[in-house]
Amino acid sequence: MIHVPEGPGRPFPDAWRFCVGTGRLDLALRSDYRASLARIQQDIGFRHIRGHGLLSDGMGVHRPYTWQDTRRVRHSFTYVDQVVDAYLELGIRPFLELGFMPQALASGDQTVFWWRGNVTPPADEREWAALVRALLRHLVDRYGLAEVRTWPVEVWNEPNLPDFWQNADEAAYHRLYEVTAHAVKEVDASLQVGGPAISPGADDWLDRFAEFTERHDVPVDFVSKHAYTSGPAQHVPFGSYQTLAPAEDLLEQFGTPRERLKGTRLAGAPVHITEFNSSYCPDNPVHDTAFNAAYLAPVLAHGGDHADSFSYWTFSDVFEEAGVPTTFFHGGFGLLTHRQVRKPTYHLYAFMARTGHELLARGDDHLVTRHPDGRVTVLAWAPVDPAGRTPGPERHRLRLLLPLDATEAFVRRSTVDEEYGNARTAWQRMGSPRSPDRRQLGILHEAAEPGRRHLRLPVADGRVDLDLTLARHEVTLVEVSPVRDESPPWADDRRLLGREPE
Repeated sequence: MIHVPEGPGRPFPDAWRFCVGTGRLDLALRSDYRASLARIQQDIGFRHIRGHGLLSDGMGVHRPYTWQDTRRVRHSFTYVDQVVDAYLELGIRPFLELGFMPQALASGDQTVFWWRGNVTPPADEREWAALVRALLRHLVDRYGLAEVRTWPVEVWNEPNLPDFWQNADEAAYHRLYEVTAHAVKEVDASLQVGGPAISPGADDWLDRFAEFTERHDVPVDFVSKHAYTSGPAQHVPFGSYQTLAPAEDLLEQFGTPRERLKGTRLAGAPVHITEFNSSYCPDNPVHDTAFNAAYLAPVLAHGGDHADSFSYWTFSDVFEEAGVPTTFFHGGFGLLTHRQVRKPTYHLYAFMARTGHELLARGDDHLVTRHPDGRVTVLAWAPVDPAGRTPGPERHRLRLLLPLDATEAFVRRSTVDEEYGNARTAWQRMGSPRSPDRRQLGILHEAAEPGRRHLRLPVADGRVDLDLTLARHEVTLVEVSPVRDESPPWADDRRLLGREPE
């Protein structure tokens, strides 16, 4: 039994809500994408959104032309405005990633992803710097300096990988960062710029990034990196399977920048984990499962102790890095499928959005918080076996004594596991239709609803005895509120059929 302290507790950081990831930004021009983001913001409410391709040809920003035998460049913000307007209307701000290279400005032809983002350095650094300045000046003019100052500006994506930066040339990335950071600051010195946005396994880049920026007096307002726990991909047609390290490995990755940058110029700089998930593959079925929600629950509960933000990759399966998905549940990164069917990990985030800001207790399988009105919330999760050697325990018991200023408690429990809040289970039972029809889609939305139960429990000596049994891979949110009974004195359910109570 866990005796939860009465408090006062300490503030619970909501670094988990600071940012969420997305596919390339021009996807925001689609109605299904915007409907998905609206649902996300309604139930969760992320503050920033980060995706690739802001400067790729799909956004049409860099438009060179020849006039009177002279090469010139026109900067067009038609799509940028539509994307950013849509974000702000939905209450979410951009976390700007500067990339990839416009084809007409690129020094080479190497591309990444199905949609061919160019990953080579600029052929002309001055033209690249002019592009960065023009973009930010336009954003400041359109949205105001005070607003754009709240949008972090990240330079490139995973330059330590040759797929994302030609030859993973570190010196070339340092030069790109230097040119870009100075261009950002020329627009306004208070704009936030940072990097190096490295993938897992390249932490030595942080050391040299700090050394380079100090030696050359290059501005850095934050440090960014990515975190995943999956091993090499085992590919099948239109899918991938991978081993996973324990979820605690994600927390260790979150903490790496602060640890490695001690004693450097960047010590104390904000740390943004601008991508994280279990698997880094956009077609791994683990993303669609209750296992993934239970696996990541301790990361959301503890991650704010290690980083200023950690951004789930991604909010929606409207995502095409590996091509257009060939089936409805396909292992996409999204918290939502196409057509806004909620996955178990979506519910994990929606449950987190209903927790309080005062932290009372936290452990390997629970998070206890309190709201200003006295409500106490318990997020609990069943342990998982990331190695897959066992299915995980069939039952997991957790008993807590919760503080509550009342004589009785109203208990609301919301549950996601292999059965409840799990549309993938229903989808498999109906035969895994690749393109569900309208009736099937309605069933999947229905199956995505969490299981819900309501109780009324006594309070003894200011304590509620909450005894929970969790099913395999379950994540549950329990909200405990004081009962203020307003029933009239004549109310008596024993008399519902007109009988006098005995």
